[in-house]
Amino acid sequence: MKASFKKYTLRFKQASGTSRGIYTTRDSWFIFLNDGVATGIGECAPLPDLSIESPKKMGTRLLQVCEQISYFCQFPDELNAWPSIRFGLETALLDLKNGGSQILFPSAFTRGEQGVSINGLIWMGTPEFMKQQIRAKLDAGFRCIKMKIGALDFETEFSLLKAIRDEFSPEEITLRVDANCAYSYQTALENLKRLADLQIHSIEQPIATGRWDEMAELCRQSPVPIGLDEELIGITTGKEMQKLAETIRPAYLILKPSLHGGFAGCEKWISEAEKIGAGWWITSALESNIGLNAIAQWTFQQNARNEQGLGTGQLFTNNFDSPLEITGEKLWFRPETAWNLENLLREETEDDF
Repeated sequence: MKASFKKYTLRFKQASGTSRGIYTTRDSWFIFLNDGVATGIGECAPLPDLSIESPKKMGTRLLQVCEQISYFCQFPDELNAWPSIRFGLETALLDLKNGGSQILFPSAFTRGEQGVSINGLIWMGTPEFMKQQIRAKLDAGFRCIKMKIGALDFETEFSLLKAIRDEFSPEEITLRVDANCAYSYQTALENLKRLADLQIHSIEQPIATGRWDEMAELCRQSPVPIGLDEELIGITTGKEMQKLAETIRPAYLILKPSLHGGFAGCEKWISEAEKIGAGWWITSALESNIGLNAIAQWTFQQNARNEQGLGTGQLFTNNFDSPLEITGEKLWFRPETAWNLENLLREETEDDF
């Protein structure tokens, strides 16, 4: 088996804001495995200032992986500190096993018989921009809205959420928020009490990571269920996962294969969540349609019960045409639609740092 990789820069249709800044582009690295008959493709997509991996070191590490591909296939735990590469390698191996068809987990999803329910994601921006996004998602049929908060002042964001709740009851619209570590411990509980008045479904990562005792106390006192996301990054062993889950006891875990140890790591997190009675859902992390396709197929296999965060494939101008399609509030795989990977495969064997 031969292995190679290539860097590819995805361009956002419009600048996408988070509490960490504005994204206009994002780099992904694609790993190719060829057995002389078929080629399997996987995406390695670390996020700057969030992943434990350094995007600047991806080329060097991927070169090592490709040169020693048999070793890393046999000992994938060696990539625990490189979760996006582990996810890319898992994906490429599954794709190769299935003939390079991008069908990793054959199911009712890949046959186009069932879709995956997803939330509508509202990006940070001006109040007017966020209102436009909210209205577009509601008009498209979404009944679960996730709003990124923390970039504007709390009162402005609260008023946006209140406007939705004034128009739609909790039975009509589920509201999730993602604070991306924006609040201090001193202000978080008061903010959470006010958000509870709007019957918010959950809040992701209200305070900074690494403060397990403070987060545990918030989870104990908060009237809004708390989910962990960034807190899970860099926790790679079963013993560490168990300790975090039992110490903090969140209501939910929000899992991203590119950040949380690939499929193998996320399956361990699901196991820990279920031990403490916590819920969970899966989200993408701004991958191209190749990574999103892999995550969606795997998610369907997990028998997820609630809305997943898999709607980011529409964000890029130069994404790859794929069978993935959002209709209403569901992500579908349309098997009659062909992939178009021409831009990616044109220089498949060129190692690009």
